[in-house]
Amino acid sequence: MVAELIAGIAKFNEDVVPAKQALFDQLATGQSPATLIITCADSRIDPSLITQADPGSIFVVRNAGNIVPKLEADGSSPDGNAGSIEYAISALNVSHVVVCGHSSCGAMGGLQDLDAVGNALPSVRRWLEHSESLLDTPAANDLDALIEANVLLSIERLKQYPGVQTKLDAGDIELHGWVYDIGSGDVRAHDGDTFTSLLDTSPQGG
Repeated sequence: MVAELIAGIAKFNEDVVPAKQALFDQLATGQSPATLIITCADSRIDPSLITQADPGSIFVVRNAGNIVPKLEADGSSPDGNAGSIEYAISALNVSHVVVCGHSSCGAMGGLQDLDAVGNALPSVRRWLEHSESLLDTPAANDLDALIEANVLLSIERLKQYPGVQTKLDAGDIELHGWVYDIGSGDVRAHDGDTFTSLLDTSPQGG
């Protein structure tokens, strides 16, 4: 598999870099992404592929279950994920933040059986405990509903991060909740009430 990756690097340098040389020259001096995407570490999820975004346009944070951790009582970040989120919001000043869950999420399946996860993967259990409060909600026993509820919980957690609520009140940032369906390629967005396909509102969808 490593040989295939190396071959891909060669192809990237032969075909992609020359075609986008001006973009890469610009990116070599810094970044100014407009959007932060927080999504799952699952190998089936590729934010740049799904959105067809060019390098430099999205800042990506990935972890098991696209979880936004709750900040400590003193406002500090409990781990590197929170630090990356804080950097994108407060240093890069992104204007959009997308929390993107996905169908058949193994992390959310693990959340439904934390004891089993803890026996085999104790570090994973400790991470999933950031979303443990969802087990006391009606979504707990329905994986699809739990995936959606976890996206919404992460969005609520984002509002705790330094400056986010102020930026929301000023209209300087927007928070979005998405769920990507791996099989169909569809992406559903939370519209304040439910999750609705973005394809229905895209130029192609009318």
